[in-house]
Amino acid sequence: MTSIVTSRFITAADGLVLHVRDYGGADKARLPVICLPGLTRTADDFAALATALSADGRRVIAVDYRGRGRSGYDSDPAKYSLPVELGDVIAILAALQCEPAVFIGTSRGGILTMLLAAVRPAAIAGAVLNDIGPVLEPAGLERIKGYVGKLPQPKDYDDAAAILMRLFGPQFPRLTLEDWRNSARRGFRDSDGVLVPTYDVALMQALADVDVSKPIPDLWPQFEALKGVPLMVVRGALSDLLSPETVEAMALRHPGLETLVVPDQGHAPLLAEADVIARIAAFVRRCDTTPARHPS
Repeated sequence: MTSIVTSRFITAADGLVLHVRDYGGADKARLPVICLPGLTRTADDFAALATALSADGRRVIAVDYRGRGRSGYDSDPAKYSLPVELGDVIAILAALQCEPAVFIGTSRGGILTMLLAAVRPAAIAGAVLNDIGPVLEPAGLERIKGYVGKLPQPKDYDDAAAILMRLFGPQFPRLTLEDWRNSARRGFRDSDGVLVPTYDVALMQALADVDVSKPIPDLWPQFEALKGVPLMVVRGALSDLLSPETVEAMALRHPGLETLVVPDQGHAPLLAEADVIARIAAFVRRCDTTPARHPS
């Protein structure tokens, strides 16, 4: 079965227009899947995974946060914040009537999934946390802060691919030149003959207050809110944001936690390889038949 992919536009509580890709499956017996990307990423990152998950009739929604992809850019960069983005996710769920769902959250998307579990537990029937957990490693945060909104201006897509390879090649040593070109086409767009990132560069202000020299608040209380649902964590073997020790601690607190370590990838795994997609698809099918046990 080939799913129909539709761009949908939803109005947030403050009037900003949000874009999602709706891989419109019609099988009501299967839980829908909500894909939440990383900080500067877009719905495009989930194209391969969403296509595979929707092939049997499952509905999959991939989100562009405000200021990313085809969603509206906010005139107030202070709204590029987790509380506002959490409200946007809740607005999308209500508009599309797609809860409960299985959430697949990459990096910031995983943080939003944990926050959602704390405030709206019934919305979540299962979760995949992609290279994110309750403890964030300072080295990874410092690296991310160093490039968001600060990328060099590429001359063309080949130059953009070279820039990405220099920045992220150590974390993804097996990607080919063609892989980096594809990444460049996901990460940049043509604006009147100039290549610009597919996110509002004012997003850098969301990291302005991050001080890695000070203790970073953890998210263990929010993680605990996922205890009643099937949970999978994906970690890049070369990740500098999610440590093996944190994954071990997550497993102790969530019996039955399924783990997948992706070799030769760092932060965050691409979720585009056949074996990785197969593992996630099997997990999502398990969620279909595993009742959530939310606290009353």
